[in-house]
Amino acid sequence: MRTTLRVGIDVGGTNTDAVVLDDDDRVLATAKRPTSPDVTEGLRAALDAVLAELPDPGLEKRVKRVMLGTTHATNAILERRALGRVAVLRLGAPATTSVPPLSEWPDDLRDTVAAGTAIVRGGHFVDGREIAPLDVDAVRKFVATTPADAVAVAGVFSPAGADQENRVAEIIRAEIGDVPVSLSHEIGSLGLLERENATVLNAALYGVARDVTAALREALEARGLEVETYFAQNDGTLMAVDYAARYPVLTIGSGPANSLRGAAYLSGVTDAIVADVGGTSTDLGVLVGGFPRESAAAVEIGGVTTNFRMPDILSIALGGGTIVGAEPRSVGYRIGTEALVFGGSTPTMTDAAVAAGRGTVGTRPVPEEWHERLARAIRAADEAVADAVDRVALGRADRPLVAVGGGAFLLADQVPGAREVIRPAHAEVANAVGAAIALASGRLETIVPASGGGSSRARLIDNAKEEAAARAVAAGADPATVQIVELSEIPLSYLPEPAVRLHVKAAGPLTRQAG
Repeated sequence: MRTTLRVGIDVGGTNTDAVVLDDDDRVLATAKRPTSPDVTEGLRAALDAVLAELPDPGLEKRVKRVMLGTTHATNAILERRALGRVAVLRLGAPATTSVPPLSEWPDDLRDTVAAGTAIVRGGHFVDGREIAPLDVDAVRKFVATTPADAVAVAGVFSPAGADQENRVAEIIRAEIGDVPVSLSHEIGSLGLLERENATVLNAALYGVARDVTAALREALEARGLEVETYFAQNDGTLMAVDYAARYPVLTIGSGPANSLRGAAYLSGVTDAIVADVGGTSTDLGVLVGGFPRESAAAVEIGGVTTNFRMPDILSIALGGGTIVGAEPRSVGYRIGTEALVFGGSTPTMTDAAVAAGRGTVGTRPVPEEWHERLARAIRAADEAVADAVDRVALGRADRPLVAVGGGAFLLADQVPGAREVIRPAHAEVANAVGAAIALASGRLETIVPASGGGSSRARLIDNAKEEAAARAVAAGADPATVQIVELSEIPLSYLPEPAVRLHVKAAGPLTRQAG
């Protein structure tokens, strides 16, 4: 069997990175290109560049998979562009009418996204019992009179009982045909408003996902490549294109997750602090068992609070393009022309690191008159990094710090709060490596009785495991190798019958391909 190859691509704020790996996860080629203003052109440039770096041009035809981590979805939300119009339907009357859907959204984003909102009778109690029967007539009337690009449906405690949301999806298909529908029990966890917000954002991103997929396929076809395409998601795992088309919001946060997974692979360390230094910011996270530590707090995206799982990331305004002496601001992808070491006139943190002897980047020496000012900047940066490490370490100082990213040379060789600083080979493209080596995964969150349920409780847990595994397979995992990698139970208080929130995650490698 001939060796097959795969390409990992990660689109960052400053650079788009790409790598080619073989079946044994060996790095064969790397490339880094500026991220273009429209993102897609930078993606194509990075793909072309990394394929050109292969030792034998004939190897290009052995590329069978491409894994993409992209900022398209994040940028669309932050910039309020390319978002679809969404009809937002909540199943929660009369229990939730005091807080309308999207009431806490920024006005400009709500005006961009909302085609109309409604709250109809329905929803469940935490134990799965109905609050009220679903008002089928009200659902039909709303979807028939609210033109929209997509529909978002969120029911009270739908993770405990998804039957009403599923029924609404059937009604929508019968009434208005094949319009995209986002169901909240498939996207977020407990917490109605945050889950509803995530579902609406997901529905608004369908067009963005379609356009990105089309652009990537066009770039691949232009090179004559017939490959399977996967998207990186926010927990450091992959999902197939069809899965990503249904859940585009899960691509948000994929960049930091890719960096952490890539850092784990390149360094061989599974428990560590990771600092990913880019051109605009430094993202710090923690590896636990080789995967990103997840945030326990609600995540805000573009001014909207959501509750789907994201890496626990602390970002500081320090990058290779950060302008010295200015408010936190970066020259971004223009660093190659504006920094002092490239003949420009703007003092950046790259110049400060070069002046401090931490790297040999650029084509010109740092002018002598800048040295004192840049030295102050590098000392302030070291203090900011030490403070950030202390904040993410949560009191533990026995873990190493893995430095990755194109600006990793900015970091000192000794950082307070870390046992040592590790700089692995290919650290500058760790995010693309993380995308290329990722597993496919699936999650499920539901509510089950606490201990004492006997065979019924065991059956519910087994069903949850099977559903999580099925979602992993749908995301692209090999059915023969899927495993349950996380199972947690969190007791729920103040209920007449004891219950727990059950979270299950399944993951597995993609099917090994023949050459």
